Amino acid sequence: MSTKPDFSAATEFIWRNARLIDRFRFVYLFQNGSRDAVLAALRPYQNLDGGFGNALEPDLRAPLSQPLPVWNALDVLNEIDAFADPMVRRACDYLVTITRPDGGVPFALPSMRAYPRAPWWEAEEDPPSSLLPTAGIVALLYKHGIDHPWLKPAAEFCWRKIDSLDTTNPYEMRSILPFLEKVPDRIRAERAFERIAPKIFKQKLVELDPAAPGEVHTPLNFAPRPDSLARRLFTDEGIEVHLNALAGAQGADGGWFFNWLDWNPLTTLEWRGWVTIEALKTLRAYSRL
Repeated sequence: MSTKPDFSAATEFIWRNARLIDRFRFVYLFQNGSRDAVLAALRPYQNLDGGFGNALEPDLRAPLSQPLPVWNALDVLNEIDAFADPMVRRACDYLVTITRPDGGVPFALPSMRAYPRAPWWEAEEDPPSSLLPTAGIVALLYKHGIDHPWLKPAAEFCWRKIDSLDTTNPYEMRSILPFLEKVPDRIRAERAFERIAPKIFKQKLVELDPAAPGEVHTPLNFAPRPDSLARRLFTDEGIEVHLNALAGAQGADGGWFFNWLDWNPLTTLEWRGWVTIEALKTLRAYSRL
């Protein structure tokens, strides 16, 4: 029997608790709302240098630009199909200024040290390039046909790292998979996927038990849509079990919870608004809404 969420309760949760940008995202995604409203809410997160900060990534409270919030911002623009907005090119121009000699951008910059942040947010003084978020950003630029000088060197960095990938982690893999979905060289992408996909299981990146506690990553994290590249890795029965678990995880207040460290009351609500929208997006993609 398929479990479905209580959409009315989720709507109530969003109105009570979510950030303004997430409220507008929700209205756009589920209530035929305004794209312009989402754009207007996103613009204040972009700094004069073209990067994004200002706690768009809730666990990073710094006002200054950081690489990961650029991916967050581009993902919002992807949701609303607004890659023609000038924010995209300004963000790419910013990426050029923080790109390492090998073509990638770091996970985090040391400028965040002066500001409140979650305990796991750390950065070296001279941080190396990282597939997270470089590969995720490249994927979105390819998806929307963006032509910018930053893109080709960044893609070449991603290919080199993926070709030599040994051990990895769930978050890095969740940046790699969109890259392999959207990169133009489909033959190379399929070959790379066939080589690295087994790592999801061999390195225990995915949790197949829907009742497992802690900060785990489920099949739906790797395949949030039926057309996701990683969907083929999981059985229909396994996906159904996790869809039931996701729908059943809706809280009594109508929202969903996250499974990583809860370190700050404000960020708790900010993240819950975000994960509630993500849960609804995934359930809708699999016809559970």
